[in-house]
Amino acid sequence: MQLLYAPTSPFVRKVMVCAHLTDQIEQIQLLDSAANPIKRDARIATHNPLAKVPTLILDNGQALYDSRVICKYLASLTGDTRLYPVDSSKQWQALMRQELGNGLLDAALLARYELTARPIEKQWPAWREAQLTKVAACLKDIEAQAPTLPVDAPTIGEVTLGCALGYLDFRFPEIDWRADHPQAASWNEAFQKLPAMLATVPRES
Repeated sequence: MQLLYAPTSPFVRKVMVCAHLTDQIEQIQLLDSAANPIKRDARIATHNPLAKVPTLILDNGQALYDSRVICKYLASLTGDTRLYPVDSSKQWQALMRQELGNGLLDAALLARYELTARPIEKQWPAWREAQLTKVAACLKDIEAQAPTLPVDAPTIGEVTLGCALGYLDFRFPEIDWRADHPQAASWNEAFQKLPAMLATVPRES
C-alpha cells in the first residue's frame, strides 16, 4: 500500500497511529505530497478528486480517503476489534469521540487557514474566533470525558482525540488549553507517550 501524506497533517497522523497499532506500518510506503487548501497537488488529485491527504492507494490501484475510511480499512485487514469495538455501546462511544476530535481539528484547521492561506486584506477575525470557540467547546467536552478515557488499548475515538490535542500543541502553542482542562491534560500526557504516538509526532517537512 502507498500513502499520500504530509508529516504535519493530524488526519495523516490518525492513519499512521492506526497503522502502528495494527502492526501494518511496514506495509505502507509513504509518498510525500504538497497538499494545500488553495493549490491542488496533481499527484494527489490523480487518486483523490478532493486532492487531500491522507489518501491510501491499494495494491490494485484503488484509492481510499479520508482518515475515517482509511483507519476503518486498516482495522478490517487484521480483524482488529480494539479500534472499533464490537459491543454496540462501546462502538458508538468510540465513533462519537472520533467525531469530537475530528470536529476540533476541522475548526482548528479553518482558524489556521484564515491566517496562513487567506490574504491579509481578506481575513475575517470574527470567523477565526468562531472557529476557536468551537475548539474551546470541544476541549470542555474532552475534559468532562477525560476520567473515562483509556490510555492502553485505545479505540479510534481516543486516537483521534490524542491527535487533535497534539495538533493544538503543534500549531497553536499560544492556546494554554491545559490550564483549564487538567484532567484532559493528565490523560493526554500519558497518551502521547504511547509508542504509536511517539512515532508519529508531527514535524515540518
